[in-house]
Amino acid sequence: MTFENTKLFKDIAQLKSISRGASLNGISQSAASQQIQELERQLGLTLFDRSTRPLAPTQAGKLLFDFCRDVLRREEQFQVQLENLKGLVEGALRVASIYSIGLSEMSRVQEEFTARFPNAQLHVDYLRPDKVYEAVLADQADLGLVSYPSGSKDLAVIPWREEEMTVASPPWHPLARKPVLLPADLNGQDYVGFDEDLMIRRELDRFFREQGIEIHLAMQFDNIQMIKEAVALGSGISILPARTMQAEIAQGRLVSISLHAPELVRPIGIVHRKRKRFNRATQAFLELLLEQPVPVAG
Repeated sequence: MTFENTKLFKDIAQLKSISRGASLNGISQSAASQQIQELERQLGLTLFDRSTRPLAPTQAGKLLFDFCRDVLRREEQFQVQLENLKGLVEGALRVASIYSIGLSEMSRVQEEFTARFPNAQLHVDYLRPDKVYEAVLADQADLGLVSYPSGSKDLAVIPWREEEMTVASPPWHPLARKPVLLPADLNGQDYVGFDEDLMIRRELDRFFREQGIEIHLAMQFDNIQMIKEAVALGSGISILPARTMQAEIAQGRLVSISLHAPELVRPIGIVHRKRKRFNRATQAFLELLLEQPVPVAG
């Protein structure tokens, strides 16, 4: 087996898809299938049950997956130890971030990181929350930045901050004249919300139920940027993290109104694969993120 075959097999087995594993390794699905078939020929065993969907490894495939995972982890540790011997912050760092964090502050963080560590390479992908978790688990990203972070047997969470949630409205809305709103003030309002499959939507729905609030859901989107645009155009109000509205407030397009609900915050965390050995670039980036923690709202 070559090192490339090792990684390709591990990715296909972990993602349970030849096409996704091929894409991750920058080759065609046909080429990936041929490499798997060649591995099976060399070993004299079938590695995947091709009659199932999603693709499932056979008993031999599971043994090979464990072997490949161990080899790749040892290689990762070797590279980290080499970098430590050099004593320089260098190497590549891959970060997957939800859109709202990326759009509100990643450009500033990237600029500062590059200025401090010019020998390191930082690459950031902006993804939906579920895709951030997938990227970290598949080792497509070293770190993931998500809201309402959730750990698992394979994922660890580093708490980062808790963001105050406020009411977003256009400047001309009647509620915009109030310095502080009570939850009851939201009753009957046209509301622009998040898609139902997002954790922030579920948390806000729970808040509405507990407060006995009934809103009229006018529109829903899967990202904060679209919600802000809809609110600015007059489609309704929303509840958003205050820090994500700074640009629109400065432009006079939105107003952020305090809501008397100190328990309503958006937790932000950093997720990474358990037992992952960070290279010096990843460790330096993590320390930069944690340098100036934001105080807990309320």
